[in-house]
Amino acid sequence: MKNFLIVILIIGGALQFSSAQSGKAQLPEFQLEKSDIEAQLRFIASDELMGRRTGSIGNNIAARFIAAELEALGYRSPEGADDYFQKINFAASRPPREGSLRLGDKDFALGEDLILLDGEKKTVKAPAVYAEYGWIDEAAGRNDYADLDVKGKVVIILSGLPDSNDPSEVFAAMSTKRKLAADRGAVALIEVYTLSYPWTFFRNYFSRERIEPSAGENKDGLIYAWIQVTDRSDIEALKNGKSLSVELESGNGTYKSMASQNVIGVLEGTDPKLKEEYILLTAHYDHVGTGRQGGGAFGPQDSIFNGARDNGIGVVAILGAAKALAKQRPKRSVIILAVTAEEIGLLGSQYYAAHPLIPLEKTIFNLNSDGAGYTNTEAAGIIGWDRTGTNKSVEQGLAAFGLEVIPEPAREQGLFDRSDNVSFAREGVPCLTFSPGFETFNQELMKNYHQVTDEADTVDFDYVQKFVQAFAHTARLIADADKRPVWVAGDKYEAAGKALYEKK
Repeated sequence: MKNFLIVILIIGGALQFSSAQSGKAQLPEFQLEKSDIEAQLRFIASDELMGRRTGSIGNNIAARFIAAELEALGYRSPEGADDYFQKINFAASRPPREGSLRLGDKDFALGEDLILLDGEKKTVKAPAVYAEYGWIDEAAGRNDYADLDVKGKVVIILSGLPDSNDPSEVFAAMSTKRKLAADRGAVALIEVYTLSYPWTFFRNYFSRERIEPSAGENKDGLIYAWIQVTDRSDIEALKNGKSLSVELESGNGTYKSMASQNVIGVLEGTDPKLKEEYILLTAHYDHVGTGRQGGGAFGPQDSIFNGARDNGIGVVAILGAAKALAKQRPKRSVIILAVTAEEIGLLGSQYYAAHPLIPLEKTIFNLNSDGAGYTNTEAAGIIGWDRTGTNKSVEQGLAAFGLEVIPEPAREQGLFDRSDNVSFAREGVPCLTFSPGFETFNQELMKNYHQVTDEADTVDFDYVQKFVQAFAHTARLIADADKRPVWVAGDKYEAAGKALYEKK
């Protein structure tokens, strides 16, 4: 009799487990079809979209496609958006192709140790003045222009910020540095390169056409340059009060206005209270364009950088999640945000973080999808692992489709601060990036990263289906969780999180 009862209990437990598993398998994300995912990715990465460069026709077509998908699924366009678009004005500029610099008795050559980022045809002969980082932060009690007269002079400063050499922060600070110098009457601003990554990378990037948020054409007359200095003795002498003369010559740059957009749709949650909280799902839909725009190797047979992996997979991940969550809505509300201009400095996500259409203090988590590709089709790389209390949800989301966690892949690359999630982290929103499976930036991964070979025909769609399903299921688990994610104690963004949610 005793043995019989044990058998009954075992069978009963097994039936309950089987029933639970069966119930889980009825969730819409388990029914996402490979054919639909493949069709979406093939369109996003098609030659007709010409590499989806920010501001291009292909970029705009991709945006309209995503908006149409969200509308068909019943997502609403929030207040402040124009038919699912958050429009952003950009400027495409090309730096002067002629110019030279003589600093004291040292000459600098354009395209070698000198970059002219902006300017008009003119020659400046003026004394130099040293202003450290050329930065003002009243909250921190910093004013590098205090007691300095820079009117009619050339301002020499160090690159970066006083407390950061993070590339995205450095790039974001450039327009502010320029304005601070121009507002004080400087005739030129020269930044001395001190960043940790190679000068050649920086020089090549800023010597070609750049796309940035529009601040209006250069009307302040300021010449803005960067230099690489191997011997900084003159800079040190200037810092210590020695006079230094500058002769700077610039050709004309070119400038044109252009537009792009973030794409946004909102789905209301089912819980009367929790629907006031939002989970934000993001992926960038732009890529690098064609030919020389792309930065990688190309030839007459193929000059289109299709971006199937980067970030076509991320786009179909948020669209798959959008479909699954619309068919069976979670407790919390959902924001689907496809951002533009990631490839040129995370500009789309930075713009949304600065101009959110749903208050960030109501946004309890950002689940981002981005990646260079994959080398492991049995896992996903989780960037931001063990930082927000979401490990269990992520593990369950992946395990449901036979995938494992690769925690913090390529840690040495600092990837958390190089994708769109960081735009929200800086504001305090807990977040992580869900990336296709890889451990390191090895040769196998890099053979397609930002290459013309990154096409849909080379993608493993069986794996992409599982990745998309796991992303959607993870989003549901976090959106339905009793406890909202928070930064773990001691995280670099913990203080920002506390400050953000104190606004509620």
